[in-house]
Amino acid sequence: MTESTIDKNGKVLILLLIIFLVFFGYAVCLFRLQVVNGEMYRKEADAVKSQTQTIPAPRGEIFDRTASLPMVINADSFAVDLTPSEIPDGYYDTVTARLSSILEISKRELDFRMPKGENKKGEKVILKSWTKPVEIKVNVPFEKISTIAENITDLPGVSWRSKPIRNYVVTGSISHVVGYVGNITNDEYNVLYNEGYKLNDIGGKMGIEKQYDKLLKGQKGMISRTVDARGKVISDKPIVTDPKMGNSLVLTIDSRIQQLAEKALGKRVGAAVVLSPSNGEILAMVSYPYYDQNIFNSDYASDEYAKLINDEMKPMLNRVVNGTYPPASTFKTIMTTALLSEKVISPYEKIECTGKLHYGNRDFRCHQRWGHGYLDLKNALAQSCDVYYYVTGVEKLGADKIASYATEFGFGQSLEVDLPSQAVGLVPTPQWKDKRYHEPWLGGDTVNMSIGQGYWSVTPMHVANMIAMVANAGVIYKPHLLKEIRDSASGEVIERIDREVLRSSSIDNSVWREVQNDLRYMITNGTATYPMENKVVKMAGKTGTAEVNNLKKEQPWHSWMVAYGPFDAPVEQQVVVCVLVEAINEWEWWAPYATNIIFQGIFANQSYEDAVNSLPNVRAHLREIENKNYKGRQE
Repeated sequence: MTESTIDKNGKVLILLLIIFLVFFGYAVCLFRLQVVNGEMYRKEADAVKSQTQTIPAPRGEIFDRTASLPMVINADSFAVDLTPSEIPDGYYDTVTARLSSILEISKRELDFRMPKGENKKGEKVILKSWTKPVEIKVNVPFEKISTIAENITDLPGVSWRSKPIRNYVVTGSISHVVGYVGNITNDEYNVLYNEGYKLNDIGGKMGIEKQYDKLLKGQKGMISRTVDARGKVISDKPIVTDPKMGNSLVLTIDSRIQQLAEKALGKRVGAAVVLSPSNGEILAMVSYPYYDQNIFNSDYASDEYAKLINDEMKPMLNRVVNGTYPPASTFKTIMTTALLSEKVISPYEKIECTGKLHYGNRDFRCHQRWGHGYLDLKNALAQSCDVYYYVTGVEKLGADKIASYATEFGFGQSLEVDLPSQAVGLVPTPQWKDKRYHEPWLGGDTVNMSIGQGYWSVTPMHVANMIAMVANAGVIYKPHLLKEIRDSASGEVIERIDREVLRSSSIDNSVWREVQNDLRYMITNGTATYPMENKVVKMAGKTGTAEVNNLKKEQPWHSWMVAYGPFDAPVEQQVVVCVLVEAINEWEWWAPYATNIIFQGIFANQSYEDAVNSLPNVRAHLREIENKNYKGRQE
């Protein structure tokens, strides 16, 4: 074989090797495209040929306990969208200026909503090639949709869709129970995106709307259209998946009792709660001041929210579960239970009240400055004698034992109410004070502790549960607002909420019977006899006047009343009512009168006005208030 033949064969082999390598490279690339990255490219191809748009689901409706009165429904409304890629080149500003004029929003605000990217100079610019609809405005009335439709040829890229808004049919004090909805914020999205939420989805913000948002929000629908590589629609027949409405919720709230309690409290900063002690159902929950949730449907929702948040009267605070106060003399209910249970003093042994107790280097006074004389336990509770409980608290029980019984009644703990937030309050102890203030516990702390003053912090719901435990002879059921979950289409009950024990006590039944009788005696022969006089229903309960030292008022006292009744009925027929009127109001000693009105209205089946007219002592008290004659302080 000649040298030229060898060179020729070598060149052929090199050529074949090159051809082989080229084909091998193509084969590797095809393998990567079709096998390794095939799924990714298939998804991208599908995204190009299929453009989807979500259809918001109507939220479930919310009813009161009768399931016949909707408190929250969905109202017809529209949202307007803009798809930038569908606007011809050079016409973006013309179209958006026209649209902003129709919708009565500034072009600057419209541009702010559009997706942004960076140009070659690193400047933020509107992505006019964006192929997905962008929501421009919600709650658009039909008249403006008609205007857009009439001018649609001059508004390429503009579309509209139905987007129901929440219509809060019942407003007023129910606002703290129901809450309201709004667009998901960036911070909320970071928490909820794994649960299927998207930016600008509607979500609950407070109350039941937030607590049960997942039950209410339903399932979104979908519109899918075929588009070309540039995102232009090429199919006239979209594929539509209908949305599914959220579940309907039936609350434990009785609308009649809610309105009755709202009017009984009146325009006084404070709270009122009506509770069924046998199962924990909340029949009414009133906190004043309140707000109108429908303002969040307006174009000025953010401004209205800012006003509410900055209002010094705190209208967005649900005082029933988030307002904290000293329990004052209502706490003597727990003290009485502890004294009877511990058997550290005979209930018939009398202690002298001279109007004050000298302890350490100071005098601790009774609310009755001239004293009560000699009192046994029953009469000490009825007359709310501070000195009796000073002495027994310091000499018979002590701080740790008092704190232990308070904890047994649920003080200082979450009540697990089905609301997004609630205060746990505070049970003060020597250990807590040392940790909190680095100061020793003093005897005077125990003295104040014994009458519900000092460092105590409880909510009206804590106090209501305290009396519920007495009515139930040692059991507290979890207070709750949700009664039933129903299918929104058929009305079929999906789930009923059963009662659930929150706390139970091992205290002997004989103790509970005696406490019950003593609380009844307090109504018939004690500080609440006049304001709680009632011929329709027998009640048992306790007054309270909490001193507030940081208010510069002539009479800085919160007014408490908590009671249950009918006293002579089975617990299944009883209700607990707790009313708190804050010291910021003019002093009227209103809590016991309001409580009596609520009981009268419930069991005589009367309105607020009829209940007042049926209670002579309440009418007389109101006349005193109207004439500015009432100046007294009562326990």
